[in-house]
Amino acid sequence: MNWPYELQIGWRYTRAGRATRRNGFISFISGVSMLGIALGVAALIIVLSVMNGFQKEVRDRMLSVISHVDVFAPGGQAVDDWQRIARDASQHPQVVGAAPYVAAQALIARGDEMKGAMIRGISPAEEPKVTPLAAALKDGPLARLVPGEWGIVLGGELARMLGVHEGDKVTVVSPSGQMTPAGIVPRLKQMTVVGVFNAGHYEYDSALALMHIDDAAKLFRVTGPTGVQLRLQDVHQARQVASELSRSLTGELYISDWTHTNANWYAAVQLEKRMMFIILTLIVAVAAFNLVSMLVMTVTDKHADIAILRTLGASPGSIMGVFMVQGALAGLIGTLSGLALGLLVALNIDVIVPALEQLFNTSFLPGSIYVISRMPSDPQAADIVPIAVISLVLAFLATLYPSWRASRVKPAEALRYE
Repeated sequence: MNWPYELQIGWRYTRAGRATRRNGFISFISGVSMLGIALGVAALIIVLSVMNGFQKEVRDRMLSVISHVDVFAPGGQAVDDWQRIARDASQHPQVVGAAPYVAAQALIARGDEMKGAMIRGISPAEEPKVTPLAAALKDGPLARLVPGEWGIVLGGELARMLGVHEGDKVTVVSPSGQMTPAGIVPRLKQMTVVGVFNAGHYEYDSALALMHIDDAAKLFRVTGPTGVQLRLQDVHQARQVASELSRSLTGELYISDWTHTNANWYAAVQLEKRMMFIILTLIVAVAAFNLVSMLVMTVTDKHADIAILRTLGASPGSIMGVFMVQGALAGLIGTLSGLALGLLVALNIDVIVPALEQLFNTSFLPGSIYVISRMPSDPQAADIVPIAVISLVLAFLATLYPSWRASRVKPAEALRYE
């Protein structure tokens, strides 16, 4: 092939055999460097894919209960004309569903047990448009939420802590009391448990209760819905859509998206991903800079070859290019091998992890401790591409100093003792 001779010689040095003990040791160091890069890249891809999988699993379970965007009135007051708000918001191309709600904190008591809960008054007809949980319960517990009958649907953990089942009675205590001659007395209402749900997210399973919006409005003394929930086509556009709706919707309204409502969780996940990326990138950096020692040893071993090339007219830049090609090829081979290994494991982790659990007779994610009993994985190009680029850049940087040293070799001194 009519390739530049720098590329041909660099490739020849990369695949050189073990003709001597010294060459064999250099080849061993080169192999270790490529293996280290490959394992570092693979580890980065696998770890970030698993973190993405956990994030997606938890986020999906969270968003099965809550809406993507909330539009609500300040101070827990009723919004004016929720139908108009829903109609105006639905004009945005991202909004695919809207439903009214009444939200308030309350205590739920059963005998001596009393637990705090978030009460959400919903419309059984409209709520399935915005939350998958409501869609799944549409023909079950939600159908039994009839205005005036004071039914309530409890999260599975909340029902367990109270020791109640479907058909039992609970007492809901509203924090805003009513004035009587004896002073302020909390408002109490006995309600019937008409169903139990399990969203798979402990925070909501242990602290959320659903009731009909009309009953909630009467209990908490509001004249109508306190807000409107919106569902979007793309959950990742929630911040942008909330910002755009804040400019288009009229009236005294607050608008919040799910990343703001769950800001602590969202920020913690992003911080963990960044820290894991930095820590594991150091592994790739250590492996990449092993190329420095390999190339320095190669330059020392190839003094005679360098001198001959220089006497034949090769420029210092060409000599430098030969060894840069050698190091870059080693980095490229290691990076591609790591990408292949990492993607192979990440895409088949649902098969690999059960096999390891069976082999070692253990469970990495016990169902009694973790909500998620399987190891999720979600490889994303937004993570994989930067990993590959950083690995290649580190490998290229590792070639600069040894290649510069090779370009400084003087032919006369190198051939003196040959």
